[in-house]
Amino acid sequence: MPRRVEIRITGLGGQGVVLAGEILGRAAVYDGKHAVQTQSYGAEARGSAARSEVIISDEKIGFPKVLKCDILVAMSQSALDKHLKDLKAKGTLLTDEDSVKTIPKTNARVFRVPATRIAETELKSRIYANVVMLGAVITITNLVTKEATEKAIMNSVPEETRKSNLEGFRKGMMQEFIYPI
Repeated sequence: MPRRVEIRITGLGGQGVVLAGEILGRAAVYDGKHAVQTQSYGAEARGSAARSEVIISDEKIGFPKVLKCDILVAMSQSALDKHLKDLKAKGTLLTDEDSVKTIPKTNARVFRVPATRIAETELKSRIYANVVMLGAVITITNLVTKEATEKAIMNSVPEETRKSNLEGFRKGMMQEFIYPI
């Protein structure tokens, strides 16, 4: 049976959720899969709601909208509060440990990832929290390969930030940073 996985990455403008979705979709294509990525965000550049949706499939994708996601990534409390209802039963939820303090009862597999903390302490800037979280997503779900994701990062970010983005992604892949609850 063909596999179709729907992912929603949510947070606030400025957290890089759109870029994370673009990288994930591009990595899927590099792995030979079909992918579509859509995005929405508030009128303000920073601080308003932001969402990136990615569908990855073994077959062509006829309907490019995520209605109920298999995987939900919440980079902020408000994003979790707004989108948790759209996560499928027994789906996978990843939250930024420092930005999401309260996780309502859910049937999902839940993982807390200190993405912002790792970005700030290890890479000296919270702007890399999105790729740290992306590393955790790849480790937990095996949606795409590490190699395809690294290639997608290299082709998606400015040259001067490539090294830090790759380092953040690799740190996010480290099991000891991922806390299942």
